[in-house]
Amino acid sequence: MSRLTVVAALALLSLITYLDRAAISSVKDPVAAELHLDDRAMGAVFSAFALGYAIGQIPTGWAADRYGPRLMLTVVVLVWSLLTGFTGAMHSLGALLAVRFLFGLAEAGAYPGTARAFYAWLPASEHGRANGLVFAASRVGAALAFPLMAWLLAERTWRDSFYLLAIPGIAWAALWWSFFRDRAVTAVAGAPSITLSAALRTTPFRLALFQYFATNFTTFLCLSWMNPYLKTRYSLSTAEAASYTMIPLLVGATAQWISGSVVDRLYVSTWKRHSRSLPAIAGFSLATLGALSIPWAADAPAAALCFAVTALGVEITISPSWAFCIDLGGKNSGSVSGAMNTAGNLGSFVSANAFPWIQSWFGSADPYFYLLCVLNIASALAWTRMSRDPVKD
Repeated sequence: MSRLTVVAALALLSLITYLDRAAISSVKDPVAAELHLDDRAMGAVFSAFALGYAIGQIPTGWAADRYGPRLMLTVVVLVWSLLTGFTGAMHSLGALLAVRFLFGLAEAGAYPGTARAFYAWLPASEHGRANGLVFAASRVGAALAFPLMAWLLAERTWRDSFYLLAIPGIAWAALWWSFFRDRAVTAVAGAPSITLSAALRTTPFRLALFQYFATNFTTFLCLSWMNPYLKTRYSLSTAEAASYTMIPLLVGATAQWISGSVVDRLYVSTWKRHSRSLPAIAGFSLATLGALSIPWAADAPAAALCFAVTALGVEITISPSWAFCIDLGGKNSGSVSGAMNTAGNLGSFVSANAFPWIQSWFGSADPYFYLLCVLNIASALAWTRMSRDPVKD
């Protein structure tokens, strides 16, 4: 396989990953109606994935470092695709929570495995664009999930929809095992590496964990409660809500590509030392402005625009975050990036539960959006310290 083919294959995987995980938000209403679940119960369903995903990050990252991304990605993609199908067979809250938790546990290997493959196949000067493309594809997958599921729900049941969603991942796993090969000699040979335990003793990496918690706290809103929020607050139909929900996700996909390109351009300039931090600081600042505006949106188009600004900002921060971990972890980039993604998906878990609880406590979701602002401001400040040498700090 060529480097371009590797990046394209992993971008396709990223699209499938988010198509699978965003689908549950699209079917919230029929699932809740059939299983008699309220919003808090559905928040638990959304967050069960995030909890499993967080727990699985470091083990799957270690497996990618130890056994290579060929074997690790083949196994986890096959397993999570089967669990996607099993989601459609669940008939109780407990069973649904269990299968979504296991689904998250398996899907945890996707991005640590990708990071390890990029370390082996790509020079550091291409990590920004590669990560940007991969995460852009993820947002396209999430955006496609909403109209796709709306169409499937019009033609079939929500259960049949999950059975069909299992097919792309199974096909991808078979092709990856057949054509991809791990590389023993990396394109960045000789670059310093750091173990996860050593990374955890540095201030910049601990700040990286915090800022990625905030990143996923924000992005998971777009994958979980944004669609129901728009549908309920502005009295939209399922198809209308799906259309508006797509906008921030597609904007996020654009942001990923732009961010990755900027990261790589800065890396080969005199601003190399700040090639990760400057885009991230700008992104968190923009996300703060967007989140602050959401409670004031008068109608659905205005709300979609505010969500899009928020998504644009926070998505800009993702490519530099993963490039930071690959820089730091080197041959251990699977476990190091997995640790960061653990923190991030704890943010997803908290976010999925915080939204309905805050809305219940305050009678409004507005305080949730103000909390987003606080987290994004703090993360921008964190990156001012992360721009220092993370190994020597």
